[in-house]
Amino acid sequence: MAYGYITELSKQVHRDHIKFHNRYNTTLAGDLYYAKDIDKHQQLPALIVGAPYGGVKEQGPVVYANELAQRGFVVLTFDQANMGESAGEPRHVSSPGLFAESFSAAVDYLGIQVPFVDREKIGDIGICGSGGFSLIAAAVDPRIKAIATASMYDITDVRGMMNLSKEQIDKMKKQLAEQRWDDYANGQPEYKPSFPTKPYPDVDALPDVDPISKEWLRFYAVPRGFHPNARGNFTTTSNMAMMQFSALDYIDEITPRPILFIYGDRAHSRAFSERAYDLAKEPKEMFIVKDCEHIDLYDRVDKIPFDKLESFFKQNL
Repeated sequence: MAYGYITELSKQVHRDHIKFHNRYNTTLAGDLYYAKDIDKHQQLPALIVGAPYGGVKEQGPVVYANELAQRGFVVLTFDQANMGESAGEPRHVSSPGLFAESFSAAVDYLGIQVPFVDREKIGDIGICGSGGFSLIAAAVDPRIKAIATASMYDITDVRGMMNLSKEQIDKMKKQLAEQRWDDYANGQPEYKPSFPTKPYPDVDALPDVDPISKEWLRFYAVPRGFHPNARGNFTTTSNMAMMQFSALDYIDEITPRPILFIYGDRAHSRAFSERAYDLAKEPKEMFIVKDCEHIDLYDRVDKIPFDKLESFFKQNL
């Protein structure tokens, strides 16, 4: 059985499969969405949608793009470097700098290759881990005029995420350093995927694991969100790159460009959005979705606040 996009494309929306490159000349695979009835002689506002950490364009991003294209935006989704259909070796290597670069590369493409995009009206939406990476990009790339995050995760906050003591941090560093030797000797980095090669038939068939792991499985490991290019996790030593970096160091420099933080009232990740909101300067806004968990903002069109996203970007682009 082949697995593709997790939502059906609206009959009012056109999707182009595209390729563009980052400043390292790595080819990134993407999709460009726009309403079929747009006037291509006009210049329209554009949005870049980044997938959850380890996710691909066929999952959460297509849900956002499908809806927002119907609301007048040109929308670009993409697979991160070393992920999905994008180039880059070895596969599943994660880097905050590289992942933030993808957002700026998408701006390059929209501003040069798409004549019906107004290059002065480009914003981005980062879902889950892409929330942190989109903020890194926006902090140094003023071409990104407005930013929204949904169920944001700061993947660079390895220490806080795992609530590590100094002793645990030292142990983790030693293990990662030892793994680098093993990777070099083996000629490839260790990669341990989190999700199966085929989905479980339904949530009742999922293994008994801790609540947060179970939540990931309820999206990625069942037909709801499964995709063979999104097996979860990254190479083991990718955590070393995350420990060298802090996504929120320069979030205060995004001002006067606006940031919208969206998260669910039941999201296990809400502390990431709240911390980022506290560190950001005005203009900034928080939007809390009622009766909503973290993964609901991946694909639940009844939970994702599209009216709010539309008004935020139309007002600020």
